[in-house]
Amino acid sequence: MREEDPEVNPGLRRDILDYRHVVWDWNGTLLDDAWLCVEIVNGLLHRRGKAPITLRQYGGFFDFPVADYYRKIGLDCEGEPYEKIATEFIVEYERRRGECGLQPRAERVLQAFADAGLTQSILSAYKQSRLEEVTTALGVRRFFSNLAGLDDHYAAGKAEIGKHLLRTLSLSPSDVVFVGDTRHDYEVASVMGVDCLLIPSGHNSRERLVSCGAPVLGSVAELGDLLDRTQ
Repeated sequence: MREEDPEVNPGLRRDILDYRHVVWDWNGTLLDDAWLCVEIVNGLLHRRGKAPITLRQYGGFFDFPVADYYRKIGLDCEGEPYEKIATEFIVEYERRRGECGLQPRAERVLQAFADAGLTQSILSAYKQSRLEEVTTALGVRRFFSNLAGLDDHYAAGKAEIGKHLLRTLSLSPSDVVFVGDTRHDYEVASVMGVDCLLIPSGHNSRERLVSCGAPVLGSVAELGDLLDRTQ
């Protein structure tokens, strides 16, 4: 944590090792895929005669429910069904998902948390079956006691899945911290009643994350540094 910049890290009052369980978001937090999402959505926009967006603009626009975000960037063409656009996006995403890797040092951080005795889960708006596939393919499935994803690809949100996951863990909310990269992750953590750490490495800009009032770190790697300093 960078003590000289308190605005970036408001409210981080507990050592990471005070928790017993870490719930990770997947897309954008552990998986470096925001760049791919921008490329794909620009393809959707181009095919509909719309102007492209930049990665920076994307970080300011992306939100849940995804249907609302699509409308903000112009993907509401003459009443075109959201499901059609979402399916077009996910087909291309699945075709290219192998181009995405983990965030820098992510695997090392997962290993460090495991070595420190913290258990870990993933809570994601990604489809459950594909979450199993991609975590296995990237060699990190072993770190997670639970994978909690959606049962379709329409990405409506994950608050209810988060509450179910917390019941499955049989832990007090005070024992759990949720690490994510979007305002929605903060909202989900609030619904679950758990602390939240945010990382501007993916789908929302630092400015949007800071506005939540939760601690904002610089990267997954910085979270590993924070763990090192508490051991």
